Amino acid sequence: MIRRRFLRRFLRGGLRLDADGWVTGAGLTPSPNADARPVGSAVSLIVLHNISLPPGRFGGNDLLKLFANTLNPAAHPLYPALARLKVSAHFVIRRNGRLVQCVSCRQRAWHAGVSQWQGRHRCNDFSIGIELEGTDHMPYTARQYRSLNRLLDCLCRHYPITAIAGHHSIAPDRKTDPGPAFDPSRLKTPVRFKAKA
Repeated sequence: MIRRRFLRRFLRGGLRLDADGWVTGAGLTPSPNADARPVGSAVSLIVLHNISLPPGRFGGNDLLKLFANTLNPAAHPLYPALARLKVSAHFVIRRNGRLVQCVSCRQRAWHAGVSQWQGRHRCNDFSIGIELEGTDHMPYTARQYRSLNRLLDCLCRHYPITAIAGHHSIAPDRKTDPGPAFDPSRLKTPVRFKAKA
């Protein structure tokens, strides 16, 4: 009976967060673009983004190289400017649903930039950033939604998450992601996606 329950939970894809802020079962591509969260900044917000490098192309490793500061500037005409950026996210969800972690949840990833949520500025201080491999106008895959829901379940069990928002909601003058292709009705979490602050 116990073995059967464990097997059901495993097949459902329950994820666990360890004491150091790493999700067991996620792939790992560490990013140096992170630092300590300010004292007293509890994680309460999840920010959803999208990314594809080169734009509109999927499956390569350039987006992970961007977060690892190893992007080859000569590989694409847009890359020289991107290679100088120091950005990261806690997680990346590939088109096939594969989950990759780049920054420990205990650290501040550099994903939000100039931002504010419900009157609080510097969203990186109190948020976890999740990048979906995609674009604003191309539907995300069923596997991505399954992986995202597994991750959200894990994070909401460990942190007092009060909102899940798109990058466009915390930086509306600069950002549009995850875009109109994102379907919030596919999220299976008690914390609802909020389109506006």
